Amino acid sequence: MKILDFSTLLPGPYATMMFADMGADVLKVESSTRPDLLSGMQATHHHLNRSKSSITLNLKKEESVEIVKKLVLDYDIVIEQFRPGVMKRLGLDYESMKQVNPRLIYCSLTGFGQTGPYQNRPGHDNNYLALSGMLDYSRRRGEKPTTMGIQIADIAGGSMNAVIGILAAALHREKTGEGQYIDISMTDASFALNAMFGPDYLVNGVEPQPEELLLNGGTFYDYYETKDGRCFSVGSLEPQFRMLLCVALQKPDLIRFAMSEKPADQHRFKEEIKASFLEKDFDEWLEVFDEGFEGCVEPVLTFAEACEHPQLRARGMITEVPRPDGEGQKQIATPLKFSSAKPVYTHVGPRLGEHTEEVLMAQGYTKEQILEFRNNGVLS
Repeated sequence: MKILDFSTLLPGPYATMMFADMGADVLKVESSTRPDLLSGMQATHHHLNRSKSSITLNLKKEESVEIVKKLVLDYDIVIEQFRPGVMKRLGLDYESMKQVNPRLIYCSLTGFGQTGPYQNRPGHDNNYLALSGMLDYSRRRGEKPTTMGIQIADIAGGSMNAVIGILAAALHREKTGEGQYIDISMTDASFALNAMFGPDYLVNGVEPQPEELLLNGGTFYDYYETKDGRCFSVGSLEPQFRMLLCVALQKPDLIRFAMSEKPADQHRFKEEIKASFLEKDFDEWLEVFDEGFEGCVEPVLTFAEACEHPQLRARGMITEVPRPDGEGQKQIATPLKFSSAKPVYTHVGPRLGEHTEEVLMAQGYTKEQILEFRNNGVLS
């Protein structure tokens, strides 16, 4: 797979990183004059853009448009993240590009999609989550939603659905020879994440409420503070796990409350768990809920602790990616594990426009033409 990547920030680059990790040839089309919030975060840039090539073009120049149209004969998958209408004004929209290559797969990844009253509205991750309805019931009763430390709408919504859509379109093309256009909205994708409790509202009119559901604090499934201010996650939902939890807490008398379906008993059980965790420090509970415990209780780790966790280390979730100086740089590895292939980590994210001359010469342009492009501002 050969992918032409016009995306910036997080969702598109994360999606194309996943493709690059699986061995795709990803060429970033960048501008030296258009700032990117993440470009100043060097470690993040090196991570998101590993194994990719970079070319700089001034897309407002007609010569640059012609270069792109030549590239799509070879790089026949495009992903872009501009607002609706931008690529059309540049002459690089799907309808224009498929005239050059009918097999083209073209994915637009935006906050609100290509249609609807919000199609041109700017937004960020927390905006898309807010409109999805999930934040209202993903909070404590009487409190405001918590700002997430990760970008759920961007990655779980945008990146993952873009990858799935492109792979499905590629399979369709293998069978039919036809390319197609893919419209991914991060708000749509966030709304679709309401898969557990949304259906009950649509079918039965039961609207999900804060701290009233099985998985949002309405039961003992929750996070509990230790004596020294750290936390543990408790997910012992099944009866056998609840029994193990009671035994681990050295309170077997709680089993009758744990197994009850009465709201008052469930509340009593949760309060007892809360009080129990406050009796010991974090490290003391680590000894209780060690590797031999099978009751779905795990510590809330810092990121530094997660990097050293034996399970994540055994799974190879931190890898070394080559830098230009020959040294390795630690990065988060791909979570995809294949029996017949290994992930591809050729180099950290490239410098802006690092491969411009190499790519253009591979497309048949001469050094003289490339120099003229530079002098005329075509290569931004």
